[in-house]
Amino acid sequence: MLAFPNRFVLEITVFVCGALVMIYEIIGSRIVSPFIGTSTYVWTSLIGIILAALSLGYWLGGRISDKRPDVKILAFAIFLAGGAVSLTILFKDIILPIIASASVGLQIKSVAASLLLFAPASVLLGFVTPFAVKLKMSSLEDSGKTVGRLYALSTIGSIVGTFTAGFFLIPFVGSVRTLYLIAGMLFVVSILLAPFAFTRFSFMVLTLFAFAVAGSEFSIHYMHRTHTLYDIDTEYSRVQVFQTLEPKSGRKFQAVATDPYFVQSAMFLDGDDPVFEYSPYYHLVRHFKPDHKQTLMIGGAGYTFPREYLRRYPDARIDVVEIDPKMTEIARRFFRLEDDPRLKIIHEDGRTFLNQAESGIYDAVLMDAFGSLFSVPYQLTTLEAVRQISRVLKDDGIVISNIGSAIQGEGSRFLRAEFATYKQVFPQVFFFKVNSDSIDEQLQNIMMVACKRENPSGLQSSDEETSELLSHFYTKPLEVEDAILTDDLAPVEYYNSLAQNSYRRKH
Repeated sequence: MLAFPNRFVLEITVFVCGALVMIYEIIGSRIVSPFIGTSTYVWTSLIGIILAALSLGYWLGGRISDKRPDVKILAFAIFLAGGAVSLTILFKDIILPIIASASVGLQIKSVAASLLLFAPASVLLGFVTPFAVKLKMSSLEDSGKTVGRLYALSTIGSIVGTFTAGFFLIPFVGSVRTLYLIAGMLFVVSILLAPFAFTRFSFMVLTLFAFAVAGSEFSIHYMHRTHTLYDIDTEYSRVQVFQTLEPKSGRKFQAVATDPYFVQSAMFLDGDDPVFEYSPYYHLVRHFKPDHKQTLMIGGAGYTFPREYLRRYPDARIDVVEIDPKMTEIARRFFRLEDDPRLKIIHEDGRTFLNQAESGIYDAVLMDAFGSLFSVPYQLTTLEAVRQISRVLKDDGIVISNIGSAIQGEGSRFLRAEFATYKQVFPQVFFFKVNSDSIDEQLQNIMMVACKRENPSGLQSSDEETSELLSHFYTKPLEVEDAILTDDLAPVEYYNSLAQNSYRRKH
């Protein structure tokens, strides 16, 4: 057996590095989300690139360990991995904006971000297990036991890292500061594994780490001072709360965003009037269901419309389903959300709530749930979901849904598919184009109204505000997608990426 200073140091190294790999991968989605969003494409790219990088590391580590089975080489590789993570910290805010502004598809952006920021450290971390196997191998007779034990330790470490990242580090430490922890742990493990001389190179790597942390902390402090920016990690997303000016009026408003292109909620600091043009369209509830008393809204975010609903309709009640409890805390802290006996908040996925809700209890369902990059969570778009929405509505109930899509062209495929899906359940489906000046091929807010009643209220009103909203009724024929959306097949993010690509080419 190769001489080694401590019997269990290699086992500890394998376990810790296995945990750090998974933490690094999970944190990766939070690092890129403010720039290119969080989607299936991002997760696919992160997992695929990191697995490919680890595979390359396994191969290189195996070859090098056969030629030079020296624990100092393994320690140096882990030390370099800490330096590579430091580069991620230092250059993420430089590389990601460049990638985000490129005129390529989201798939390519996701791969490029994963490759540039997360592959180098992952290759170096791939050295660990094959090197450890070589160093622990005493004979061919116990090779199977040695390999099995070390891979089991690495896998157990990955499991521990997965739960630690999701249950503790993301919600309580934050994504960026978790990167500090990963790099620091790699430096500590490498030194414990094989203490080495303090060379000029090691000094440069540690200086890089210190500079990266200091630069990142300065950037966070600067953004908070200049834009009152709060960067908050929740169990479900990375949320940024900030203040900015509304371009037309110059009024300051508070906003919350979970991706780089679109704001999920906004509130003027000097008043309660809506910031977004689409928000007033939810008031079509009083036209299509004048006697509404009980409303369900799926998607809370800043709770700007639920607060307005309570002000405008003093005899009505509203239930709001918001999947993220932290988002509700943010709304209480930054968006003047207060307790009200007529407001019931349910922290649950909108689809699971619909599946379990009582039948026929709501006059209206308002849909305003979005994931990243203006994409509706697929489980709320399918035929099965639409049937559940219809089930919880009264016989003359309505649905008003905010949809981000183009109306014509390649970017309209989600809208066309959703139209086809709703037409399977609701006899009447109307669309309202929020911004009349937007061309039909442009990604925009489209408000969909679906009615359970065969002959709902017409599209005329004596009320001036309602009449203005109804005047945005989209009269052109809408092409229907051949396939409806189902739980089995709902390519919502693919459809959304087509519209996103078009949107970025125009911006």
